[in-house]
Amino acid sequence: QVELAESGGGLVQTGGSLRLSCAASGRTLNVYSMAWFRQAPGKEREFVGCISWTGASTSYADSVKGRFTISRDNAKNMMYLQMNSLKPEDTGVYYCAQSRLNGNRLYWAIGDFDYWGQGTQVTVSS
Repeated sequence: QVELAESGGGLVQTGGSLRLSCAASGRTLNVYSMAWFRQAPGKEREFVGCISWTGASTSYADSVKGRFTISRDNAKNMMYLQMNSLKPEDTGVYYCAQSRLNGNRLYWAIGDFDYWGQGTQVTVSS
């Protein structure tokens, strides 16, 4: 069993930055792809970005491309989401997720991920 825990959320003004962290524990295997999703109030959970198991490949939703950066440190069982130039529409609960599919590939469908954290709230004020 893998457990994921997000941290780093908070309240920030438009244009500000936050860095989210995702800590993995339990029967972790660092050969799997991971991703960030978010869910705004009253909306469905949506893909933010993903990273391959080596960290060599990443992919982002168009809405965050150029502003958000995903990275990981497999030695520490950590994944990060650096968020810059934040906008009010970035507000939501941010979740990290881990897939058990081929870690050399990238995934962005909710159904491709088996383990989820509890989420961390990000609020961007206008």
